[in-house]
Amino acid sequence: MSINCMEKKIKIDGFNLCLSIWEGKGRDVFCVHGISSNSRVWNTIAESLKDKFNFIGIDLRGRGHSDAPGGYSLKNHVEDIKKVLQQLNIDKVILMGHSLGAYICIMFAAIYPEFVEKIVLFDGGGKLSPEQSEKVFEGIKPSLERLGKVYESFDEYIEHMKKAPFLQPWYEPMNEYYRYELEELDNGKVKSRVKPGTIVEEIENLKNIDISDYYGRIKCPVYILRATEGMMSDNDHLLPEDVLKNMTNAIPKSEVINIEGTNHYTIAFYPNENREKVLRRILM
Repeated sequence: MSINCMEKKIKIDGFNLCLSIWEGKGRDVFCVHGISSNSRVWNTIAESLKDKFNFIGIDLRGRGHSDAPGGYSLKNHVEDIKKVLQQLNIDKVILMGHSLGAYICIMFAAIYPEFVEKIVLFDGGGKLSPEQSEKVFEGIKPSLERLGKVYESFDEYIEHMKKAPFLQPWYEPMNEYYRYELEELDNGKVKSRVKPGTIVEEIENLKNIDISDYYGRIKCPVYILRATEGMMSDNDHLLPEDVLKNMTNAIPKSEVINIEGTNHYTIAFYPNENREKVLRRILM
């Protein structure tokens, strides 16, 4: 898969946020990634749909190629996105969010409904019990373990990621996704740009938010794409059935769509013919 993506820096409040832009035709789709991810998680989806839409992915503060000023919280991400849209002179978008990005999209749509036409949530946005949250963080732990580690080379880094059980079989374009997040050190070694402390702060702030407080305030249609498979076990889903039921009962215009055969990562990272058909239907 060839990737044609432009990088753009936007300065707000004295620091830079980086955008990945897949220039296409049609309406703007603004994409928000997960907790330790970056904007290039949308490579596959954007490339497959840019014949109809213009995709803009943000590197959240402290992630990807954006600056790391601190203040890693849902509310700050929401304000960052509003300021980016204003600088881009975009009045209304379709919002797409994966994992943590789904929570950000929910809060954004509740606080700034005038900016949002519809929302697509990828395996996230549910209010989890403490017990389920613990299972989820166990599931994403292997992904977070890469942060702060120094690797001899990019090849060693990729070999480490190739062993992740939730990324099987390996999808070669993932190489470029991970390359984007690396910084090269003076000795030629590499490490992720994302600092472990950034994720610790994000998680602590997330614990202080009850996302369900925002469900009833969402005025636009919400499409919830759910991964049907666990990450490390059968019970570490981000959207178990009881959580989904609470979401759909509280969000006025919501629809759940199971993307069969996907887990929390592959639902967004990997190609999927059914997901693309679903996205074309709901985005149009």
